[in-house]
Amino acid sequence: MSYAELCATSNFTFLRGASHPEEMVTRAAELGLQAIAITDHNSLAGVVRAYAALKELKRAGEDTIRIRSETQLDHSSRQEISDPSTLQRPQTLHLPKLIVGARLVLRSSHVDWIALPKDRAAYSRLTRLLTLGKRRAPKGECHLDLPDLLEGCTGMILIARPNGPLRKAASDIQRMQRAYPSHVFLGAAPRYDGSDQSYLAACARLALRTSAPMVAIGDPLMHHAARRQLADVLTCMREHITIDQIGKRALPNAERRLKGHADMARVFRDHPAAVGRSLEIAARCSFCLSELSYEYPDEVTNGEQPQERLTRLAYEGMHRRYPNGPTEKAKVQVKKELALVKSLDFPAYFLTVYDIVQFARSEGILCQGRGSAANSILCYLLGITDVSPEVITMVVERFVSEARAEPPDIDVDFEHERREEVIQHIYAKYGRHRAGLCATVTHFRTRGAIREVGKVMGLSEDVTAGLSSQIWGQSDKGADPDRVRELGLNLEDRRLAQTI
Repeated sequence: MSYAELCATSNFTFLRGASHPEEMVTRAAELGLQAIAITDHNSLAGVVRAYAALKELKRAGEDTIRIRSETQLDHSSRQEISDPSTLQRPQTLHLPKLIVGARLVLRSSHVDWIALPKDRAAYSRLTRLLTLGKRRAPKGECHLDLPDLLEGCTGMILIARPNGPLRKAASDIQRMQRAYPSHVFLGAAPRYDGSDQSYLAACARLALRTSAPMVAIGDPLMHHAARRQLADVLTCMREHITIDQIGKRALPNAERRLKGHADMARVFRDHPAAVGRSLEIAARCSFCLSELSYEYPDEVTNGEQPQERLTRLAYEGMHRRYPNGPTEKAKVQVKKELALVKSLDFPAYFLTVYDIVQFARSEGILCQGRGSAANSILCYLLGITDVSPEVITMVVERFVSEARAEPPDIDVDFEHERREEVIQHIYAKYGRHRAGLCATVTHFRTRGAIREVGKVMGLSEDVTAGLSSQIWGQSDKGADPDRVRELGLNLEDRRLAQTI
């Protein structure tokens, strides 16, 4: 007997989820869940961390799982400069299946929709749908309406999650059911307020009326009950209130945690088919992030193939960089890198960066390659970097290698005032529908976290400033009681102790 959690919110749903995706996946393995879907609000961000954690769990010999959100890298050396938290590997032979999805929160609807793509084509439609919603909204928001879903959700399992009175949800569910027959379900989550059985019975009646079979979902916000206090603090931050003002907005208990089959079967004892249906839906969702790969423009120019063009440009650059003739070491390295790029099929990637740099230089826009690209003589010969790797005695394997089998990371800095011209050139050349900016996700560091939590807990600014600069200044390891007393703070104060 097992269960699949089809609606889990991670901390990538900012100020709502109280657990990292890595924690959700690891806890799901401990509970023996058949599958878990990370479904953040109008976002696919959290599922990437969950996928990475699952890969670490599958790797033999790994005793701990890193929380990647806490990992900091030095942008020049690509070395870790932080000490991230780790999770112990669960003592289980069964690892859950990871289901990719998102919780689509509409602008004016009494239903949220859990969208779970069944295959890669459906995943593409989901990403286009999210892009549509974010492009029409202010930064940080996503504006989607029911007609958008009626047009763009082919190939997805759609689980309705009523966010208000059930009677107001019926119309939207029926419209979606008519558009996507056999793909629409009613997600029933316990309320944990003493009315669970009557509420689930009402959900079952709504499922019959709308022809949307009922499926059990836990709708967890945290992987463990111990995160309840943190979840309430996040609520206060989201609502701009202190903990003393939270009132009914606080979680009534710690039940919004990830649960296993036994707990869910007990709550859904009158509706066992709803629990079993979670497994049926999980089996229908076969898409995996491993199906995605980089798809670069072919960069064929006047019939000249990418590898041929890259080789020609490299040797033209060699004559320019070494007017008195290249050294033997440079000749060997060029041949080595060209062979490596050919075997990994990355010539188009180098040409894309080359063309962007050439455009910037033709327009007088200052630019400079940096980071691990300095290890590559190809980048030097193409004019992407300006220091020969011979001078800095680096090894090219830090930049690209067959062991990693992934495209190298070429970082190029453009002068701030004219960066937009480069972006517009990329849009013009490749098309706006084929070029995008990387998303950034708000992430608290130590001082910001202390300041915001202290504000929620009602501490004065001078106290939070002292905690931030004098206690945690250079470390995330926690507060030294002796250091707290040196600052004149009383650890017996209940509010201060809770905050710390």
